[in-house]
Amino acid sequence: MGKEEKKKKKKKPQDPQDTTMSLGDHLEELRARLILAITGLLIGTGICLFFGTRIIKFIEKPYTKVFLTPKTKPQKTEETAKLVQDLFDHARRKLAADPNTPDIEPKTEEFVHKFCTEAFLALLNDPNFTALHPPSDPKTAENRLIILSPAAGFVSYIKIALMAGLILSSPWVFYQIWMFVAAGLYAHEKKYVHTAVPFSAALFVTGALFFLLVIAKLTLKFFMKFNEGVLDARSNFTFSDYISFITMLMLVFGIAFQTPIAIFFLNRTGLVSIQSLRKSRKFVILGIFIIAAMATPPDPISQVTLAIPLYFLFELGIILSVFSERKRKAQEQTA
Repeated sequence: MGKEEKKKKKKKPQDPQDTTMSLGDHLEELRARLILAITGLLIGTGICLFFGTRIIKFIEKPYTKVFLTPKTKPQKTEETAKLVQDLFDHARRKLAADPNTPDIEPKTEEFVHKFCTEAFLALLNDPNFTALHPPSDPKTAENRLIILSPAAGFVSYIKIALMAGLILSSPWVFYQIWMFVAAGLYAHEKKYVHTAVPFSAALFVTGALFFLLVIAKLTLKFFMKFNEGVLDARSNFTFSDYISFITMLMLVFGIAFQTPIAIFFLNRTGLVSIQSLRKSRKFVILGIFIIAAMATPPDPISQVTLAIPLYFLFELGIILSVFSERKRKAQEQTA
């Protein structure tokens, strides 16, 4: 009986007075974790500096798809149609000036003109035929990104490297963050931290890439249509403004995608119950839209596209908590 009582005592949570850290200990732990996290971030940034041009091309893809690709074909189509018309006008003048030219019926002339015009346009729209429209270089496009100050390009390059370095070093950075959180937890609560680290990093990267690959294009299209349709102004962004816009929202989406981990952690530590989470859905939806409106630019596309994933992530957090609760109860019954 003596040994069994000792084992039971060991399984009991420790007394909060014994595990409470002083303010100085918390500050020292925070300082150490910050140094380690920043060191990892700097290493990741240094690696990304060598691949900066490739990363820039990847980040510029939404802009290229919205502002450069659609405008190349209409311009070349109009130029080709005008070229065919000029050739026929020139041929008519030559034929009219030659007295030996036989009379040509108007229907025949109209048929030949229409046939040649459609043939030229069909070749122009054929992606496999590049003689009439060689691949366009975005660098020579009229509405390419511009740099207005001498240091703007360099600053934006460093900003891109920092963002890419954060994504690259996110497992290490989140590990340090969760280790700082774990310093103030009980021993039976710290085991959830090791599970949260890889999921946090994966969700952060998923959120950042989700914005860049899916949402950025929709948002840029909205701004372009608003500027041209409502303001009657041409959209021509600076390189630094575009990079700041993209990196800021990549960071916002990456942090927002931490919702399931936060809900699961709050539930496992006993701060929030599953029943209370289910009852608060209406307030959560309202809060999600308020957060989305504050965290994104003032356009409905960005707000809705952030709010919808946030709500699904909220539900995912509840599902993870339910499965964890069932697993815990099953273990207690078998014990």
